[in-house]
Amino acid sequence: MLISFKTMDKWVSFMSNKISFEVIELGEEVEEKPTEPFDVIIVGGGPAGLTAGIYAARAGLKTTIFEGNAVGGIVAIAPPVEDYPGFKYIEGPELAKLFWEHAEQYVKVRVPELVKRIVKDGNFFKVITNKGEYLSKAIILTTGSKRRKLNVPGENEFAGKGVSYCAVCDAQFFIGKRVIVVGGGDGAVDDALYLHKVGVDVTLVHRRDQLRASKIYQDRLFQSGIKIIWNTVVKRIEGSRTVERVVLENVKDGTTTILPIDGVFVSIGQEPDNYLARQLGCELTPEGFIVVDRFQRTTVPFVYAAGDITGGFQQIVIAAGEGAKAALTAYNDLLKSGLI
Repeated sequence: MLISFKTMDKWVSFMSNKISFEVIELGEEVEEKPTEPFDVIIVGGGPAGLTAGIYAARAGLKTTIFEGNAVGGIVAIAPPVEDYPGFKYIEGPELAKLFWEHAEQYVKVRVPELVKRIVKDGNFFKVITNKGEYLSKAIILTTGSKRRKLNVPGENEFAGKGVSYCAVCDAQFFIGKRVIVVGGGDGAVDDALYLHKVGVDVTLVHRRDQLRASKIYQDRLFQSGIKIIWNTVVKRIEGSRTVERVVLENVKDGTTTILPIDGVFVSIGQEPDNYLARQLGCELTPEGFIVVDRFQRTTVPFVYAAGDITGGFQQIVIAAGEGAKAALTAYNDLLKSGLI
């Protein structure tokens, strides 16, 4: 079984710990009459969505999961995972593969199939994808988050041409080359350590004078000998066909320097993928995360949310737990309403 996601203008597929490449085209727009209604449609195939699928299907609900990109979500492109119960150490793609295999014992995971719109249609929700239309009595949103951008000149121009948001995906393109990792949290330090391990000449660039990463990650970083440029931000990314240099600015004295490099790995956090939630009219926090109660209900009846899209502690184990809770709540609500 392959775990696929788009990066560097290709679909990358993981098979266990081996990496291969194949090109996959997303399905064309086709007209499809709504099928017999589902009880629950889950949007998002990360830990929250896959767990919700397991629990919903085991509760006897007619369920399906839509994932437009990577089954496993961010886990599929994560560095080694050391804090998920039951695994002292497991590669992110391998954990994602195990989630997927487990879920598909109970529920169909439709990938790659992108949900473009969800609208209320009488007593149902109409889910419109790039491949067809489906009806459902309830929706569970597990759309997660996406990598935050630097929003500097050259970033979009060189995306996939030296600018990357996934160290695990793209490290092999930069072995023996010079890159910077921008950020100071666990993710940025993890990325820097991974790149260093596989043979990339890496420098960490952070806008503050101390890291936000947890102590265990900081200790590993300092022991690795990876160079750190403190109090510095990226102002521009430049090159011809690919990245050749970055313009850096010291935030304390305003001085700028030009650093010749081959790649920029951006790891400055996540932002919620809340497009569908906004369509449905779900209440959002000021930061854009979906507001839920303690049972994962949103402010829209029969719409639930779980995982990173709800904010808080963005951890795999929490996402999985929220996914289970959302499915069980959906089951109870549908039962009490006489819809199942």
